[in-house]
Amino acid sequence: MEYRRLGNTGVEVSEICLGTWRFGAESENGLETDREAAHDVLDAFADAGGNFIDTANGYGGGDSERWIGEWLEDKDREDYVLASKVYWSQVSRFQENLSRKNIRAEIEGTLDRLGEDYLDLYYIHRWDEDTPIVETMRTLNRLVEEGKVHYLGASTMAAWQLTKALWKADAEDLERFDVVQPHFSATHREEVSEYLDVAADQDLAVCPYSPLEGGFLTGKYSRDAEVPEDSRGENVEWFNPADFEDEAWETLDAVEAVADEEDATPAQVALRWLIEQPDFTCVPIIGARTVDQLEENLGAVEVELSDAQFERISAPYE
Repeated sequence: MEYRRLGNTGVEVSEICLGTWRFGAESENGLETDREAAHDVLDAFADAGGNFIDTANGYGGGDSERWIGEWLEDKDREDYVLASKVYWSQVSRFQENLSRKNIRAEIEGTLDRLGEDYLDLYYIHRWDEDTPIVETMRTLNRLVEEGKVHYLGASTMAAWQLTKALWKADAEDLERFDVVQPHFSATHREEVSEYLDVAADQDLAVCPYSPLEGGFLTGKYSRDAEVPEDSRGENVEWFNPADFEDEAWETLDAVEAVADEEDATPAQVALRWLIEQPDFTCVPIIGARTVDQLEENLGAVEVELSDAQFERISAPYE
């Protein structure tokens, strides 16, 4: 595993980040990843050289943070870069809230569940329409001053909202966002193009979630075949492969062709395409349920794309 600087932070992180939203998540078949499986995935990630772990206060009703904290008890905390998020609440009835009161309550809850004194990276999970962004940024700034948080990040929002938050931070001489976490993949680009333009212009690191587009880019789906049994396409109402546009299928064709050329899997090639983004540091977040899934995805660090291969994957949306 190689490491890279996370934008302007100076922090060295693995080329892939481990996302833990499945830890403790409930589905129709029970827990997607229970405590023991979560610890196995964390062990495998660390054994492969991974050091960047992403969670949130709401994942698994707080169990994701608890299980990560338990796993860290016999580890050297300084070997790992921990990221969590705030917006939805685990300690109060005030949801979708980035007020001073809620952020203060949620950071204490997160640190308590992790059993740690600080976070390396703290994201706002969404944009709060009702709280002035300057109040949110001032509160986050205080968390940095107090040593509870080292760096700040922002997840899904409009490009103008991200720009406004950065401008307010600069105007008020506050800590600004150094990392962003949009929904971005080889087949989900147009919707976030302006957001990514801001990231490139402001030298923000990009840590995309859903980098395999819900499994679409793993190659398990095809235009004319039936949806595989027990797949997301069969079990999740909002995910229907038939809804993907022609450009997405053309991109998948290119990903699969490059995978054949490189003796890799489509998932590995799709992740590598993100890692090799030329305009900003890009560290995709993978959310593996099992060690086997994790190990396949980590194979992306062994793949190298030629300029021509990179452009073939990029071409359908250009």
